[in-house]
Amino acid sequence: MFILIGILIGFAAAIPLGPVNVFVASQTLKHDFFHGLLAGITTSAMDFVYCLIALVGFFNISIDPAPYLPVMKGIATVLLVFIGYRLIRQSRKVEIPAVQEKQVIKSTRPIVGVLALYISNPTIYLFWIAWTGFATAHHFVTNRGWMPIVFAFSCSLGSMFWYLILVRYVSKHQHKIRASTFRKILVVMGIALIGFGLYTCATIFV
Repeated sequence: MFILIGILIGFAAAIPLGPVNVFVASQTLKHDFFHGLLAGITTSAMDFVYCLIALVGFFNISIDPAPYLPVMKGIATVLLVFIGYRLIRQSRKVEIPAVQEKQVIKSTRPIVGVLALYISNPTIYLFWIAWTGFATAHHFVTNRGWMPIVFAFSCSLGSMFWYLILVRYVSKHQHKIRASTFRKILVVMGIALIGFGLYTCATIFV
């Protein structure tokens, strides 16, 4: 039962629009299905790690993370604004990949991008603390034995299911989009990332 709960939590947690979803979709649009899927797999792997850390009580260690949050939020702000600005600049010259040009040079940039987004964004830590707190409060899972590992893995499966849907949908409809619309979508995604960055910056002072 708790495995199904974990899958549902992972799926629901991945759906809300945020910088990671925008990044995964942009990788699919700019490159291909493989790059989007690679970003999605990396995200699910990070969800597993963060969920497991939250469950086993990493944040109960005597180290107080509060003094480091402004620095981490500052790094996240710079990173999000940089990725957004770069996406806007690239939108001016990017073209919709033709069907015969599907074999794009494979790169590890989606992995690096997702890792950077996760490591620099402290709200993701708090996000998984909240979800695991919900699961333990309702006695779906305990933080002892093998259950945290299985539960964290089920959460990552749920998020992976969402990213498969997202990447598949974007990739399938990519060639139906006109070039001008294609560039506008990338610009909107870039602006969204910059907006997330500015919001993160604002939380430092508010």
